[in-house]
Amino acid sequence: MQPQFITIEGGEGVGKTTNLQLIESLLKQNRIDFIVTREPGGTPFAEEIRELLLNKRQEAVDPVAELLLVFAARKQHVEQTIKPALASGQWVVCDRFTDATFAYQGGGRELGFELIEQINQLALAGFKPNKTLLLDVDPDIGMQRAAKRSELDRFESEQMAFFERVRAAYRQRASDDAERFMVVDAGQDLVNVQTDITTVFQEYIDGVTHD
Repeated sequence: MQPQFITIEGGEGVGKTTNLQLIESLLKQNRIDFIVTREPGGTPFAEEIRELLLNKRQEAVDPVAELLLVFAARKQHVEQTIKPALASGQWVVCDRFTDATFAYQGGGRELGFELIEQINQLALAGFKPNKTLLLDVDPDIGMQRAAKRSELDRFESEQMAFFERVRAAYRQRASDDAERFMVVDAGQDLVNVQTDITTVFQEYIDGVTHD
């Protein structure tokens, strides 16, 4: 069985943390060896870049500078954590990956997809997840949830128009690569969201393990 690289994507307040735990339990039930990681982050160096990216600051951060930091962290993460785990036979479950960059920097920061794809090819040479779960929710609902959770970071403090563009970019990515994406309506109550995730994810596991 080929080890799989799985990512979980979505805007603010979609419930990634809660539903990541569900995916972990499904993998354990299916006796699959796996690791869980996140972006930005996943290595000590990449976690330091994460702090730079998320912390609020007086200085305006240039969108391209932000983009380059994201890919610096990602390159380190892929080479030091993700690829070694896959090579050892482990599945990798990652909280966000390159699709988040297309959504947040491409959509939210309005850099577009072309520049990001160029840097993506330079940094990762086509390396991408086998499967991506996109938790989709109206940004109004998502930000209401996020505001209750904890103090907002630099990204979460953006205006609503930013999050509308993020969502549109995510949906565009899912439309452009429909075979890779599993899209779940995260605006439902948690029971229904998790029922939907269990259905699509178990189908995916069955398809891979019984190939």
